Amino acid sequence: MILTADKKADLAGPGIGSYEEIEKILPAGYRSLLDIRETQDAIFSAKRYIEENLCRELRLMMVTVPLIVDVESGVNDLLDRDGSRTPIQFHISNDRDKHPIEAQVVQAATKWKRVALQRFGMQPGEGLCTDMRAVRKDYFLDHDHSAYVDQWDWEKVITPAERHLDFLKDTVSRIWKVLVGAERHVQELFPKLKTDRYPCLPEKLTFLHAEEILEMYPDLPRKQRETQVLQQYPAVFIIGIGWTLPDGYPHEMRAADYDDWVTETRSSGGKPMHGLNGDILVWNPVTRRRHELSSMGIRVNAETLRRQLELTRQLDFLKFPYHQSIVRHELPLSIGGGIGQSRTLMLLLKKAHLGEVSVSVWPKILKEMCAQKNIHVLE
Repeated sequence: MILTADKKADLAGPGIGSYEEIEKILPAGYRSLLDIRETQDAIFSAKRYIEENLCRELRLMMVTVPLIVDVESGVNDLLDRDGSRTPIQFHISNDRDKHPIEAQVVQAATKWKRVALQRFGMQPGEGLCTDMRAVRKDYFLDHDHSAYVDQWDWEKVITPAERHLDFLKDTVSRIWKVLVGAERHVQELFPKLKTDRYPCLPEKLTFLHAEEILEMYPDLPRKQRETQVLQQYPAVFIIGIGWTLPDGYPHEMRAADYDDWVTETRSSGGKPMHGLNGDILVWNPVTRRRHELSSMGIRVNAETLRRQLELTRQLDFLKFPYHQSIVRHELPLSIGGGIGQSRTLMLLLKKAHLGEVSVSVWPKILKEMCAQKNIHVLE
């Protein structure tokens, strides 16, 4: 598959492309509903609610998570299949280079979590949740993409009989229930957040396959398809991200060694589709744009790992201990995902920019642009 630069940008996801575009996107006449101190109180109130209720709904326990990993472990996430987003790597000399370590800052904890399930002795139906921090240096920094990443990264042990679409949908619905409850919770604590200017989240998600969305909008690129479908359904879970669609491209590039996007499934109408993974997207009424909250899925087993690595020409990954553990059936079958903390808080607190709820680095041009529009990023 040969991708043009434009197609790569569309499939890659993060970033808009230019600050001229961002200036048009940032809302005019914006004023935060909460001041800076109220915002901090709301952030931690929402975080506590989500962590407690996510653990209750999915039977998870909070555990610690690494910020750095050994390169040789193979557990760091590459995020995509073309190697375009690389982790920060550094040398730890340790004992005057007698026992050095080549380390990487994590980009996500997807693979680490599956190994951790085994280490913590998790049984089917049990899982873990982390307050994960990461750095993704290859993002274009805009209103909702930061080099600093914070997620509720969770993982849960499942049985072979649970590797099906209905189980995935039930899990996603439980997560959505927590997010809707979190919105009600912060609005009760901070009534200014409940306003006719911005509608509340719908009670239920709409589930659609990436293949169905392409059928609905065959002439539109991926991001525009998502924008259009969110006009009809303000909150959707798009199933099967990573599988190559009839137009010759995946809905979005997705790594081959964690989510299962190759397994055949069925649409609600009984039509053959693919994938046991997906993303939660919503319509953000403040920015008036598509807004991704979570990426998750049933993880690969030995069979689907090998098939996906073959399709993406990455069979050399099988040399890594992590991949060998899956092939040898040493790691438990699992389902898991990441829920963007700052993305979620930005939505719940009706903010126009990610920097209003998390401290990170932003280019001078973006900070000046935000200041002119009454958007005050944290520094």
